[in-house]
Amino acid sequence: MTTEGTAQANSSGDHSTKGSYVTGGTEYTRDTNYIETRITRDGRDGYPVEAGRYRLVAARACPWANRTIIVRRLLGLEDAISLGLPGPTHDARSWTFDLDPDGRDPVLGIERLQEAFFKRVPGYQRGITVPAVVDIPTGAVVTNNFPQITLDFSTEWKEFHREGAPDLLPAEHLEEMEQVNKRIFTEVNNGVYRCGFAGSQEAYNAAYDRLWTAMDWLEERLSKQRYLIGDTITEADVRLFTTLVRFDPVYHGHFKCNRNKLTEMPALWGYARDLFQTPGFGDTVDFEQIKAHYYVVHEDINPTGIVPQGPDVANWLSGHGREELGGRPFGNGTAPGPVRESERVAPGHGAGN
Repeated sequence: MTTEGTAQANSSGDHSTKGSYVTGGTEYTRDTNYIETRITRDGRDGYPVEAGRYRLVAARACPWANRTIIVRRLLGLEDAISLGLPGPTHDARSWTFDLDPDGRDPVLGIERLQEAFFKRVPGYQRGITVPAVVDIPTGAVVTNNFPQITLDFSTEWKEFHREGAPDLLPAEHLEEMEQVNKRIFTEVNNGVYRCGFAGSQEAYNAAYDRLWTAMDWLEERLSKQRYLIGDTITEADVRLFTTLVRFDPVYHGHFKCNRNKLTEMPALWGYARDLFQTPGFGDTVDFEQIKAHYYVVHEDINPTGIVPQGPDVANWLSGHGREELGGRPFGNGTAPGPVRESERVAPGHGAGN
């Protein structure tokens, strides 16, 4: 079963994604088997932390990849780990670098991310997923284990953090964070996909109920505190944000998560806007790429490929009033500086550009 952020590694002549996402009569189950090699300070897996050696390939359209872009920016790892940005759409084979000159990643020199997976594992048969970290000297994927990538950015790459980088994994909250992250992943991050890719009415109904139970839990929790855990932004907030920012543009309609819109949940909507307006979050979000990906690639549930014009996203910059709940966004750290020109969201694709 392929997943969002995935293209299946096949070499057949028909590269349509039809049949890749929805299996009739069954619930959606995400394939969570990834290349689990880690980049560490001691290099125990053969890949030591080394500035300039690795390239993060992360499509702006994908929520799992968006996490890594946010954490990389918050921690100031731009000089240490370069960023490759595939386009928002792909066929059943692979994400492609169609936004780059000549359709090739300027550092890796490849047209398809599939090429880097094949260099690591010839004929790789699992999904070609983003985010993926590629070893530039060999051109081979090191890992596509997206939950571990951001954790390692915080822990293994500390030597290269910017001055004032926030602590996204505060030791005093790690136990609680593990529990919160687990519920957010199973019920919300992946919950919207269980709704959208359900293969039966029964599977959809069950997924829908689980999602909204979790959304109501979050609404209640965030009505009393500014951030998910403690009084600063943590990894947990990053993980929830990338689902929330896609909710009204995609999940509400495309995935049938339509009990209500995010804008109709006062605490969650305020929380999402608070994060969006925090440097490192909204400045990584490309709404046009997000919509293009979901509505074009998911042929199973949108066979016409028509991309909706709405919703209007200017409201992401409206006042949220969350400061009244206190909290210190970056703790003892500071906000990241301006986005590098080469990494800015295209004009007209964000909420305020």
